[in-house]
Amino acid sequence: QVQLVESGGGLVQAGGSLRLSCAASGLTFSRYSMGWFRQAPGKEREFVAAISRSGGNTPYADSVKGRFTISRDNDRKMVYLQMNNLKPEDTAVYYCAADWTISSVLHIEINEYDYWGQGTQVTVSS
Repeated sequence: QVQLVESGGGLVQAGGSLRLSCAASGLTFSRYSMGWFRQAPGKEREFVAAISRSGGNTPYADSVKGRFTISRDNDRKMVYLQMNNLKPEDTAVYYCAADWTISSVLHIEINEYDYWGQGTQVTVSS
C-alpha cells in the first residue's frame, strides 16, 4: 500500500531552520506531483508548497515564499521542505501529500491530493 512518512519536525527558535523529509513507498513516485501542507491548532489545513513530477515547477504560499524550498529526489522517492527564517506563525503539523498528475500539472487544492502522510509537528518559539 502507499505510505508517506514525514520526519524532521521539532522545536526551533524563531529565525532558525528545519528540514522536513517525506519518504514515499508503494507508488510510482515519478508519476506524482508532491505537496506540503500544514495545519495549525484551530485552523484549517493550508497549502505550503508543491513540486511537479520533474521538479521544474514549484509554487509556494505567499506566507513562505523566499523562506521555504521544496525539492525532490525521484531515485530515492523522497521530497523535502527546507524551512529557513522560521517564525512563530509557522508552528503547525506539516503533512506531505501525493497527487497523481499528467506531465507538469500542479494542484494546490487539498482535495486534489490522493495520499497523505501522518504529519510531523513543527513548533517555533519566539
